[in-house]
Amino acid sequence: MKETTRILFISSTGGHLTELMQLSPMFEHCDYRIITENNPSNLTLREKYGKERVAFVPYGSKSQPLTYVFHFSANIIKSLYYFLKWKPDVIITTGTHTAVPMCKIAHWNHKKIIWIETIANATTPTMAGKMIYPIADLFIVQWESMLEIYPNAVYGGFIF
Repeated sequence: MKETTRILFISSTGGHLTELMQLSPMFEHCDYRIITENNPSNLTLREKYGKERVAFVPYGSKSQPLTYVFHFSANIIKSLYYFLKWKPDVIITTGTHTAVPMCKIAHWNHKKIIWIETIANATTPTMAGKMIYPIADLFIVQWESMLEIYPNAVYGGFIF
């Protein structure tokens, strides 16, 4: 990729973020930004990559449906703000629900979306993956078995 390509890397916290950060060698080849959930364990990302390159959206858990609705709504607003501020050319994500609003916004603005389905699922799709699969420019699975669920996906092997 040419150096002026603006790539926004986005994922939920935890394992999805760990998977996403396996792509950090790409950072030296593009103008990148990182978005994840606001969680104390993620604050070190700003120290490592710089405050101007790392942003947070509200942390929300689907196991708490009442608060999740508000957190997800705030995520939509913040995603739109960051999209307009950074104007990414490409969105790369390892999921899950945190990345859905950004992917939808990118799709509506004719930007590239690369979705990497989590390694945690070898036989079942994620809800977010099912939502983004039809609009992704490149949908990568880490298990060959997932090609049965996502026939137009690309098997990329394990990200680790």
